[in-house]
Amino acid sequence: MKQRKVKPDYRGLVISLVISVIILLWGIYLVESLTFVTIVKRLFIPLVRLLVFITLGLALGQYLELSGLTTKLSILARPLFRFGKLGDRCGSAFTAAFVSGVAANGMLLEFYQDGKISKKQVYLTNFVNHLPAYFLHLPTTFFIVLPLTGAAGLIYFCITLLATLLRVFLFLLYGHLFLAQPEEYGLHPPKTEKAAKEKRAIWQSIRKKLFGRIIKVFIWIFPIYIFIYVVNAAGLFKFLNSALSGFIVTRVVPVESLSVVILSFMAEFTSGFAAAGALLDSGVITVKQTVIALLTGNIVAFPIRAIRHQLPRYIGIFSPKMGTGMLLAGQFFRILSIIFLGVCYYLLF
Repeated sequence: MKQRKVKPDYRGLVISLVISVIILLWGIYLVESLTFVTIVKRLFIPLVRLLVFITLGLALGQYLELSGLTTKLSILARPLFRFGKLGDRCGSAFTAAFVSGVAANGMLLEFYQDGKISKKQVYLTNFVNHLPAYFLHLPTTFFIVLPLTGAAGLIYFCITLLATLLRVFLFLLYGHLFLAQPEEYGLHPPKTEKAAKEKRAIWQSIRKKLFGRIIKVFIWIFPIYIFIYVVNAAGLFKFLNSALSGFIVTRVVPVESLSVVILSFMAEFTSGFAAAGALLDSGVITVKQTVIALLTGNIVAFPIRAIRHQLPRYIGIFSPKMGTGMLLAGQFFRILSIIFLGVCYYLLF
């Protein structure tokens, strides 16, 4: 298949950089904590890392497709993705998500822009990729949280894992019922065609459109990422956390669990689990109250953290409309599943 060259939008990139600089200068003027050192460590280094992962994801998607490796990478996920009528391309993105969610989304974008998967396939695969994302972050939290909260922490992880599995099953069931069988032509080229493809030809095809697509992604990422960083440094998200915590605690969670929920709203959940363990060990709250408090903290804090950390990535990789819609829909389904299983736990135990 002849690769369509994507023309780089240099004018849009210049406008984006100018807007980004204005936002950053505005933040430096208004927020006292924004110093050169903090900007380099907490803004530029993470931003460069993000751009590298997105670039690798876009390049990986093209390489897998052109080299015929998409089928091999999707072997493990093939039964699930055939049931959900999502196909091998989406299955390969699912497998990649166990290593990098950004790279997986970059692959989905590549397949979608080439017209090889539909918008519904992109959305459903992104939602299903919450499962590898769960396991990707699990080692960094599980062995810290469990010693702090014991049985309550284990129940919390079981509920959140079951919520993720429930969502994955429902998304695949939706695909099975409402999607047409994907056209997987091109995934199994003849052996003669495979032998004729050389690595140099593959990389030449990638270069035809990769740079243009990277520029398009960067145009959105720079101003949005910097804007989110500035408003976070100004304390907007801390204010939202405090406001939401007051509403939730006084109406849903027992007053005794106040400190657990408040601390769970912080950027790291470790402090919330530490407080939960201390209150639990001292007999102030029960295991059941601790679990409900932690689930409540998860429900309220994660959407805010998603906006703060993931929104620039989603908008940059996909588009403002598609990326925002995908992120909000994913968070909506995540919250709904946790509420459902949290209520079941509360009523049954």
